[in-house]
Amino acid sequence: MAKTIALVIQEDPRNTHRPVEALRIALGLVAGLHHTTVVLLGESFRLLTEDTDDIIDVDILEKYLPSIIQLQIPFILQARANHTQLQSNFQVQYYTDEHIADVIRSSDCALIF
Repeated sequence: MAKTIALVIQEDPRNTHRPVEALRIALGLVAGLHHTTVVLLGESFRLLTEDTDDIIDVDILEKYLPSIIQLQIPFILQARANHTQLQSNFQVQYYTDEHIADVIRSSDCALIF
């Protein structure tokens, strides 16, 4: 039975490899037919920008981005996130912190990175 999963990325991809690894895990969850939503908090929004040169493991990120786009994995960003830097081909919604907390609480499972 498919589960509803919130995969929360809160770390800065310029400082650690974990955000890129979290996206790889999200791909696996979607392939397993789970209803997966990726929540990007703080500086993790940089995973979806054009300027990815400073991201750790950018070569791995670039390998997975086409699949993320094709599978239309939904992303939730904080309403205050900088919208202008994002690539336009991702499925992005902007929510308040309170609404994001509700999304995470209502999920069957939450993975935090």
